[in-house]
Amino acid sequence: MTTTTTSGVAKLLLNDEEYDLPVVVGSEGETGLDISKLRAQSGAITLDQGYGNTGSCMSDITFIDGEKGILRYRGYPIDDLADKADFLEICWLLIYGELPTKAQIGEFRRDLTVHTLLHEDMKKFFEGYPPNAHPMGILAAMVSSLSTFYEVFGKGDAEEDVYLNICRLIAKLPTIAAFSYKKSIGQPFIYPDNDLTYCDNFLNMMFAVPSERYRVSPVLSHALNMLLVLHADHEQNCSTSTVRMVGSSQANLFASVAAGITALWGPLHGGANQKVLEMLRRIRDDGGNYQKYVAMAKDKKSSFRLMGFGHRVYKNFDPRARLLKKSCDAVLAELGIDDPLLDIAKNLEQVALEDEFFISRKLYPNVDFYSGIIYRAMGFPVDMFTVLFAMGRLPGWIAQWKEMREQGGRINRPRQIYTGPQERKYVAIGGRG
Repeated sequence: MTTTTTSGVAKLLLNDEEYDLPVVVGSEGETGLDISKLRAQSGAITLDQGYGNTGSCMSDITFIDGEKGILRYRGYPIDDLADKADFLEICWLLIYGELPTKAQIGEFRRDLTVHTLLHEDMKKFFEGYPPNAHPMGILAAMVSSLSTFYEVFGKGDAEEDVYLNICRLIAKLPTIAAFSYKKSIGQPFIYPDNDLTYCDNFLNMMFAVPSERYRVSPVLSHALNMLLVLHADHEQNCSTSTVRMVGSSQANLFASVAAGITALWGPLHGGANQKVLEMLRRIRDDGGNYQKYVAMAKDKKSSFRLMGFGHRVYKNFDPRARLLKKSCDAVLAELGIDDPLLDIAKNLEQVALEDEFFISRKLYPNVDFYSGIIYRAMGFPVDMFTVLFAMGRLPGWIAQWKEMREQGGRINRPRQIYTGPQERKYVAIGGRG
């Protein structure tokens, strides 16, 4: 249950009239001014472009303190979860509020396993996409189309229907993602293997071919599990807010998540790790002189910015990045890769961690910096980076959609401050000159 307390009121003086705004305090001491009745009482609204200071909901799921570098899922610190918990445990935790018992996780795994296959007719959809189609576009379309194959509001108990569709979505998303990749490189689809774990199965579908045996590396599987856990939820970001916004219209789970996928696709959101690789390529193509680009980043007159450093929310070290750094080192050691881009990345990392310019501005390497390096080392093409982000964020989207649905409430409908022309008289086309 959402835990909040009311702590007095704030006074707003507007046009010589005074209004009381209840002060709401969350379980971690976050303070908000409840303005839900402001327009009805005063005729005024608040203006907060980009919603940087607006709380759109009350939620039990994820807590972030950007100043202190804290991230917790349902109260559990991300440090405790990332290296120890299985991704499916995190799915259950986010969606249902508690870590699963042995019996619960066993049943959950079985329920997911029987839903990994796609309906055979869905395979025909992949034939309609051009070879260079971006996998995020395919992913969004295929997830949306799931609602045409399955009952979204079944004839039995509603909660059972919701659980079934949650299982379908978590189970089928890796299959859709792997099939979209295989389509892009002209290889045959590899069907799910029910004897493999969630991460091992995805890696097998991605990289195996029918003509030879593929061995899943435990180090890579562990790294992928950590990446998925670290991306599982991040409070009310753009894509999560989109899922809740669409879901508030009572859109079904598949449609709401498809909307979240398209929001995540944007380069300012899920595409950030792709931008890191593009920056590294630029430095490589310019002779690999990373010191030149560090100098450009420090120059106020230069428009160049180092991608993958600093964070919108975290004004301290991104706690996810600290965990990923260790995993990144393990993956690179396991694979023994000699890659100029990775060498440049390691040099930039060293500069950012030691240079006073970056330290004083808290421009530490963030989760996008390390995730891009790991994905590239594991063999994922750049276009798949955001798809992997979507796979990780899926349980968070589902949890937020489920919470929004259970909280009830009205359809989301933000207001605006109109800045266009005042009333004008229509002029027939013959009189417009």
